Amino acid sequence: MEALRTPDERFAALPGWPFAPRYLEVDGIRVHYVDEGKGPTVLLLHGEPSWSYLYRKMIPVLVGAGLRAVAPDMPGFGRSDKPVRRGDYSYQRHLDWMRAVLHRLDLREVTLFAQDWGGLIGLRLLAEDGHRFSRAVAANAFLPTGDQRVPPAFGIWRAFSQLTPVFPAGRIVQLGCAQPLDAAVRRAYDAPFPEERYKAGARQFPLLVPTRPDDPASAPNRAAWEALKQWRKPFLTLFGGRDPIMRGAEKRLQKLIPGAQGQPHAVLPDAGHFLQEDRGEELARRVAEWVRS
Repeated sequence: MEALRTPDERFAALPGWPFAPRYLEVDGIRVHYVDEGKGPTVLLLHGEPSWSYLYRKMIPVLVGAGLRAVAPDMPGFGRSDKPVRRGDYSYQRHLDWMRAVLHRLDLREVTLFAQDWGGLIGLRLLAEDGHRFSRAVAANAFLPTGDQRVPPAFGIWRAFSQLTPVFPAGRIVQLGCAQPLDAAVRRAYDAPFPEERYKAGARQFPLLVPTRPDDPASAPNRAAWEALKQWRKPFLTLFGGRDPIMRGAEKRLQKLIPGAQGQPHAVLPDAGHFLQEDRGEELARRVAEWVRS
């Protein structure tokens, strides 16, 4: 599999990012992850088109609360290698890459924190490797099967992602936030992508979301839902109230997953899709208090 590797100098002196890079090799692909702190593990899974930088506000709060924060970059994103061919990206392959991180680091008694595509992957891991998890947080995340109506905002986003001649990662993250981002922060989201050819994964992700009942991921996701409907360990939803794509999905999660009953769910009214940017410190405090309770 041909893959590109973003030069290290692209990640020098990023604002709010003091964390040392760590790497695993999975099937010839170098996967980057952050691993900070000691204590119960919180696995932080990012989405599209972000990377572990999205968690820079949460990691110090979690570590300060006596937790271990592990934040991998999915291949195609961040400091992880970026396969060149769009056909090299599939839902299953992304799942296998992240499962390899879970197993190779031998993570156990994990608290999952999953947002956006982190939810499509993380909720599958929760269903299929549930013995490694003790609780889970869905943050602007869901597990689609293609049987549901797709929000119009997602259709607009998917069309844009395929038609725009330049895929502007930093501007996309800004559009998904309720608060303005500093120019240096927007550049940090652009840092993994020196050229358009580095963006095959970012462009492919929107096409991998199951939107039809016969999508290749539909049957595995339906099977995962059968497991999630039996999940009785604690399950928390933290959603941004200004997310036009995921708005309302938290209610379905709370209804369908038994472990969601009685949990301190919250919708943050002044947070957008990338709620880690808008309210990262508050999210981390909520998660830390929930884990410690």
